[in-house]
Amino acid sequence: MNKTNTVLDSSEVIPSPDSSVAVSQQKSWKDYLVLAKQGIVTSNLITTFAGIYLAAVYTGVGLGSHLATMFFALIGAALVMAGGCTLNNYIDRDIDHIMERTKDRPTVTGRFSANHVLVVGLLQAALGLIFLALTTATAAVIGLIGLFIYVVLYTMWTKRTTTLNTIVGSFSGAVPPLIGWAAIDGSLHTFAWVMFFIMFFWQPPHFLALAMKRVEEYRAAGIPMLPVVAGFEVTKRQMVVYVIALLPVSLMLYPFGIVYTVVAALLGLGWVVLGFAGFKMKDDIKWARLMFVYSLNYLTILFVLMVIVHI
Repeated sequence: MNKTNTVLDSSEVIPSPDSSVAVSQQKSWKDYLVLAKQGIVTSNLITTFAGIYLAAVYTGVGLGSHLATMFFALIGAALVMAGGCTLNNYIDRDIDHIMERTKDRPTVTGRFSANHVLVVGLLQAALGLIFLALTTATAAVIGLIGLFIYVVLYTMWTKRTTTLNTIVGSFSGAVPPLIGWAAIDGSLHTFAWVMFFIMFFWQPPHFLALAMKRVEEYRAAGIPMLPVVAGFEVTKRQMVVYVIALLPVSLMLYPFGIVYTVVAALLGLGWVVLGFAGFKMKDDIKWARLMFVYSLNYLTILFVLMVIVHI
């Protein structure tokens, strides 16, 4: 599908059978959470907080005396991410009705007009950047870069034109711990960059697993995800490569102590084993589902553990 299809009149809403009824319904705060992709924002706030906490530890500042900074950083990061996701809904409203997992978004059902979604997304992003600027200029700049990559380079450009869209999106998806760290320490310790690369290498196997599960939906929407263009075998090989690369990167944080190092090694090796199991399993979709669930648990456990071992 040509990327120019993303450009629609700002007042246009994709029609649905019940859109006339939906428009008349009162807007709910839950609809705004759907637009903001609450699950994505919440999971990324865990990594943002890890960056904040570890920056406080390694710069020797008491987090208790920087509660305002922590608040501004978390609210700012949440709003920037919510703004990016809301703008993603606005841009993708011409294809979201095709995919099962996106067909109930307010931009599809007609509960929100496209104009409304655009304004909400821009306001969220702007407010988020202001909150981040109240911490450090570095945090605000990183937030702006992440937002630009996600909205422009990923959503508006590469998502519909190349299988490299996942890699491009991984750059924006990896910035939350950098934002958190920069809110306390704008100089960005090496540990902050390692956290960034953990997030970066984690994302391709995570999102490619999702793409495998939803391959026919992506095909129908004309999105050139790797499973659509190259098939499952190539996708599985790519996923395993990133999982293997993630293991030594996660172990670069061995100064966090023996508990972190052992758990990170076991989690990484477990994911590698599961990855190679995909070459023997006959049910590719079942394997993709297992990889997707494992990736969620991996990220949560690893970043929560980073905080716990420093308490």
